Amino acid sequence: MSITAVKAVCFDVDFTLIYPGPTFQGEGYARFCGRHGVTVDPARFSDGVRAASAILDDVQDHIYSPDIFVRYTRRIIEAMGGTGERIEAAAREIYEEWAACQHFILYDDVTPALRELAARGLRVGLISNSHRCLASFQQHFELRGLVAAAISSSEHGYLKPHPSIFESALKLLGVTAGEAVMVGDSLPHDVEGARRVGMRAVLVQRAPQRPGDVPLDVPVIRDLSELPPLLI
Repeated sequence: MSITAVKAVCFDVDFTLIYPGPTFQGEGYARFCGRHGVTVDPARFSDGVRAASAILDDVQDHIYSPDIFVRYTRRIIEAMGGTGERIEAAAREIYEEWAACQHFILYDDVTPALRELAARGLRVGLISNSHRCLASFQQHFELRGLVAAAISSSEHGYLKPHPSIFESALKLLGVTAGEAVMVGDSLPHDVEGARRVGMRAVLVQRAPQRPGDVPLDVPVIRDLSELPPLLI
């Protein structure tokens, strides 16, 4: 399936362009918690993430608040066996450190894909639901010159899939919704949110998983090297 008349491509950041290193895996959580006197089982980390995922999907008004992510992190800690009043402090420290780029790794396919898009004259945007400074993100991962505009929900005030954050990104890029494509790993936040404002979308599923209810006109890719051939 090809996507025509594209002038801009917007990317989600976390789990689309970067992924967390050991700091935000089971052992890392155990170290965070240990500093606050909370004991957890690192082997239960993956179960904790699954248990907490609904918290991010069930935000009703889509207004950005640190408390959403602290609550999400706290639920992971509890699922890992953490108890006591110090859980809140551990969860808040983890949330704050999530903004630090050095804890993350850029997927190998990102820089080549962005360079190819820029070489074609396409404008690249970033739309992130995090509180990470996207200027620092571009500098840390040596992406300056490849990104035309970036917007984070902590600065904007609304989380994806709220239409406002997509519309603001389009305005920064100087394109209409019909001229832009959103690329991300979340069906409800990235794909459905973008489509509601008239953008087209590509779903990134880097790990094999059940396909879910992906619309027939939404391409699914495993790697960003598959993206440029879709755009004509």
